[in-house]
Amino acid sequence: MLETMLWTALVILLAVLEFMAFGFLVGSARTRYKIDAPATTGHPEFERTFRVHYNTLEMLVVFIPSIWLFGMYLNPRWGAIIGVVFLVGRALYAVGYIRAPEKRSFGAMLSFASLTVLLVGALFGVVRALVLTAA
Repeated sequence: MLETMLWTALVILLAVLEFMAFGFLVGSARTRYKIDAPATTGHPEFERTFRVHYNTLEMLVVFIPSIWLFGMYLNPRWGAIIGVVFLVGRALYAVGYIRAPEKRSFGAMLSFASLTVLLVGALFGVVRALVLTAA
């Protein structure tokens, strides 16, 4: 089981790296638009970049336990594949939103849909394991 969870672990680490990259974009936008911390408003492109980073943080709170539990109790390979879809969705969301807010929809929907599959799958897998151990 541990060997198959490695793919899940790799995807989680890639999600954390993606989040860090978004943080780097925020720092770069702060410098470019001369917005001193702790300000979170100013130039519209800075604000959109900040929102990408913050929204990704909000989703990681659900993503990390969901993908891990999906992998542990349902299927680690499928969890990793769905996790990659989440990462692609976050990247598309970031590119679209930073360019123009109306271009964020596809990436937002893709990441939210994959996150929902991971969460529901994890819940199913944990409940199934509980039922099987109680029997």
